[in-house]
Amino acid sequence: MVEQGLRARALHTICEEGCCPNRGECFSRGVATMLIMGRICTRDCRFCAVATGRPEPLDPAEPDRVAGQVEALGLKFVVLTSVTRDDLPDGGAGHFAATVRALAGKCPGVGVEILVPDFKGSPRALETVLAAGPQVLAHNVETVPRLYPAVRPQAKYRRSLELLERAASHGGGAVKSGIMLGLGEEAQEVEAVLADLLRAGCAIITLGQYLAPSARHHPVVEYVTPRRFKELEGVALAMGFKAVASGPFVRSSYLAEKYYALSR
Repeated sequence: MVEQGLRARALHTICEEGCCPNRGECFSRGVATMLIMGRICTRDCRFCAVATGRPEPLDPAEPDRVAGQVEALGLKFVVLTSVTRDDLPDGGAGHFAATVRALAGKCPGVGVEILVPDFKGSPRALETVLAAGPQVLAHNVETVPRLYPAVRPQAKYRRSLELLERAASHGGGAVKSGIMLGLGEEAQEVEAVLADLLRAGCAIITLGQYLAPSARHHPVVEYVTPRRFKELEGVALAMGFKAVASGPFVRSSYLAEKYYALSR
């Protein structure tokens, strides 16, 4: 039902474009993370399966189609994300906001989590999406700062932290981030990132195993044990995070409604 509705409305999901290992489980529960603003990203992160290149122009009818799909599924909580659109003056912030507003109009009471790019650090773009009133603002730092040149060469760790800090200071919703493990990070680096995210105001954190989408992507350096993920869950909760999703198959939007409820 989910896949048929997506095809009928010409919508995309990060579940499919990002080769998420949980997509079968989530689709069976009637859940999907909508990927807006097309399927082509302007960045080429070394961990990501999404295609990179020159994107198509924005489709102004997309927000209404997303809302129609959510209404048809009867969802009470929805996650929106996007490709990074560095080609747009506002990084796509206005399109994000229009989609959140369309959901509020067609599906009153629906909870909305938005997983946003860094908007090149633009405070105005961030304010645009926050003004639309999402319940959760998520932005993933993805890995430890030392690995950014190899994993996220077009991103900046400090810029991502500043976005999260601004979102937390705005108030009105929960702030969330995520880290992948197995890229070559050290234990102390992971705990330092957790501390940075907590100081930035994050209430929700996700930790999952990195899986290389192909041979051309950054290699998997380590398969982290379930026990280690459980240990990190305890560490993060003890530090003060309100909700922690930690496990090999955890992804940013996995059981998003559950972890949002835990953070309240």
